[in-house]
Amino acid sequence: MAFNDLLEQLGGIGRFQKAQVTLVILPLLLMAAHNTLQNFTAAIPAHRCRPPAGANRSGHGEPEAWLPRDPQGRPESCLRFTSPHRGLPWPNGSEANGTEATEPCPDGWIYDNSTFSSTIVTEWDLVCSHRALRQLAQSLYMVGVLLGAVVLGHLADRLGRRRVLILSHLLLAASGTCAAFAPSFPAYCAFRLLSGMAVSGISLSSMTLNMEWMPIHTRAQVSTLGGYAYSLGQFVLAGLAYAVPPWRHLQLLVSVPFFVFFVYAWFFIESARWYTSAGRLDLTLKALQRVARINRKPDEGAKLNMEVLRSSLQKELSLGQDKASALELLRQPALRRLFLCLSVLWFATSFAYYGLVMDLQAFGVSIYLLQVIFGAVDLPAKLLGFLAIHRLGRRPAQVASLLLAGVCILANGVIPQDQATVRTSLAVLGKGCLASSFNCIFLYTGELYPTMIRAVAALLPETLGHPLPDTVHDLEKRRRGKARPQQQEQQKQMVPLQASVQKEGSEH
Repeated sequence: MAFNDLLEQLGGIGRFQKAQVTLVILPLLLMAAHNTLQNFTAAIPAHRCRPPAGANRSGHGEPEAWLPRDPQGRPESCLRFTSPHRGLPWPNGSEANGTEATEPCPDGWIYDNSTFSSTIVTEWDLVCSHRALRQLAQSLYMVGVLLGAVVLGHLADRLGRRRVLILSHLLLAASGTCAAFAPSFPAYCAFRLLSGMAVSGISLSSMTLNMEWMPIHTRAQVSTLGGYAYSLGQFVLAGLAYAVPPWRHLQLLVSVPFFVFFVYAWFFIESARWYTSAGRLDLTLKALQRVARINRKPDEGAKLNMEVLRSSLQKELSLGQDKASALELLRQPALRRLFLCLSVLWFATSFAYYGLVMDLQAFGVSIYLLQVIFGAVDLPAKLLGFLAIHRLGRRPAQVASLLLAGVCILANGVIPQDQATVRTSLAVLGKGCLASSFNCIFLYTGELYPTMIRAVAALLPETLGHPLPDTVHDLEKRRRGKARPQQQEQQKQMVPLQASVQKEGSEH
């Protein structure tokens, strides 16, 4: 398309693209930490009921005298005897538990702090009958992610990608920092919900801003680069959590850097493609000329003026007057079909992915080690996904990654619990496939939706080598099979800058 040709003539992948893409992607390292932070800040250490305050703890075996045993002979975590057990130790506890009265832990719990010095679980006693509250905190965070996709995605299409990215950085910095100082569990949950919204805004705006400043042939590379930054963030989280065990300190450590990201995000250049779709051709001109200067193409930038842009971008301007909105997702047949298909893909991938990565303790392996392994499997998985995207296309790569992930998850469901190695291996393989699926669906979503609603959120069309749709009309043409290959479309829409300038000079 004409806009892609403008980018190529102004430097293609120049200094501006390299610098801005790098700075936009950098926060993803710590954004990944926020997504799986509760694996460490909400870890459940070994615990048992606290004996009554007046109990004599100096006698031999006195603390254990208050603890019933489960059928395997291990101390119960959520029950204690109403009076200390008398007599010889029992081998399995079945006889004693059947004859002596027990009660929940009225005096609280004693926690094993050898691995986790403090978590939200130990601070607010989110165990036993209150264990569901731990899951509530993460569920509210995911609700925030969903709300952020709707609210901040809509704002990104109305106000611009740069503004929403700046706002999201500030929101995550503030809410994450406040969560570290939360005086109560409800306050913590509220700040985590806001953090989820901010993470969603950062993710969507970053992906969209990067994609709209890059030429067609580099979109898959940029998407994969962002995916690798997210994967490396999992290593960062494992290292930080191991070095800084207290949950409040860890929460603060992954939140404060976003104040720095908030400051330097003000220097980003807004998407010129978005300016054009919003009808602000004057701002499009300023943005493109600024990019030309940064890319050391001042002569090409000097050739640009309002008349040249109107001539080059006449299609975008003529068809971009219909202000697409989120309602278009249900009103237009092509968008409705895409919306339903992509919603299913996002739900399936997200549900399975977070179901695996948010319960690392269930595998019976060191969660620090498992966090590293889960991050490491992304490296080859996303490379294979990139090769599949580049060679086979988006649709085959998406289908294959989800199919393999489903096989691994279903197989894991029938493996006995005592075969921890096999279950962990299948989980790691499935997680790698889901990571590859995420990498593809981020790229796919940005390429399928038109510019004005790009940040909102086997039946999907292929997008390999096709220009980005700017309007709903572009999408309708693609759905009806009227879209041309890249080269033909470029020839049709291409208006060389030099020719435009010469023509303008001859008229004068």
